[in-house]
Amino acid sequence: MEKRIIGMAAFTVAGAAISAFTVLLSMLLFQQSTYIYVGIIAAALLIFGNVLISGAFQRLSTTMKIVLPLLLFVLPLAGYGGYEAYIDHIEIENAEVDLTAYEPFRKETKAVRLEQPSSFTLKENLPELDGATALYPVYSAFVRAVYPENEYPHDNTLDSEVAVSKTPGAYNRLAAQNVDMIFAAGPSEKQESKLRPEMEQTAIGKEAFVFFVHDSNPVQSLTVEELRGIYSGDITNWEEVGGKNQEIIAFQRPDGSGSQTGLQKMMDGKKIMDPPSDHRVSGMGGVIEKASSYRNHRNAIGFSYRYFSTQMKENNNIKLLKVNDVPPDVPSIKNDEYPLSSEFYAITNGTDNPNVPPFIDWILSEEGQTIIEKTGYVPLGEN
Repeated sequence: MEKRIIGMAAFTVAGAAISAFTVLLSMLLFQQSTYIYVGIIAAALLIFGNVLISGAFQRLSTTMKIVLPLLLFVLPLAGYGGYEAYIDHIEIENAEVDLTAYEPFRKETKAVRLEQPSSFTLKENLPELDGATALYPVYSAFVRAVYPENEYPHDNTLDSEVAVSKTPGAYNRLAAQNVDMIFAAGPSEKQESKLRPEMEQTAIGKEAFVFFVHDSNPVQSLTVEELRGIYSGDITNWEEVGGKNQEIIAFQRPDGSGSQTGLQKMMDGKKIMDPPSDHRVSGMGGVIEKASSYRNHRNAIGFSYRYFSTQMKENNNIKLLKVNDVPPDVPSIKNDEYPLSSEFYAITNGTDNPNVPPFIDWILSEEGQTIIEKTGYVPLGEN
């Protein structure tokens, strides 16, 4: 009996030391939650080993010999995995912006307005509009200035002339000619292949494609080549670009989303690495939450557009990186100094609505450009 007690004590001390070292190593080398799984397995092994040394396992019934490993290993691991999945779900559900606040004629709407009534208005045959989440505040303000006052629920593509299907949905609706015009970044190659030869995209404003990290990350600036290296998988540790010795967690968006298309264009033909499924986030707000949340990854990097990340989904736990030492601010976008500045567009696909051409002309006029500027984007012709 004494030998078993001594054996159990020695096993516990040695096992605890090895487990502590393993947990610490996993905290340094892997994603933030990996050490918890390692800790669960280590604790289960300690308990199971002591049960074996004590001889208690041999006295268990056949059923209990099967049940005990399940209780020690499977249930804790499955339970924590389920908890993580639930928290991820809650985070993403809470991450996206409530676009209802930007609906054009809603009381106390966030959509901006002109100081004077618009010189161009529509009363009937209203163009059907759709677009990207980040551009909804802009085209909602266009509607507020030009369309008759009415309810235009952003989430009702059947009954509303002004909806938000996000970039992939908006391009799908445009390709099917279910809308007259969308507001988005330029199409991906796949999206463009589905549009008619009559497709036209008219640049209406300028914006910056931005990368962000947790505020505690010491890295302040990356070059375009370094960004390409990170998203191709050639650069995997922050130490390689002047940061801490930590793995880089590079989040992405689904193919066809406006920001993922922006990433593809930034890569300039260089192959983007395939991310793990939990590193591909459906919404831009979700990417910001992933990069900013303590629960997730302080060694993460994500991407979005400047206006969305600073105005629509403001988060003090992230910081926008400079690119080639140039900050993504309004002056650098105006002067084309920020290397990832780009235009955004009003895009049509062979619409026969006669009100669309004069509407686009008005958007390009001083009044339309004023709305773009008041919303927080950069108007054209500001060099």
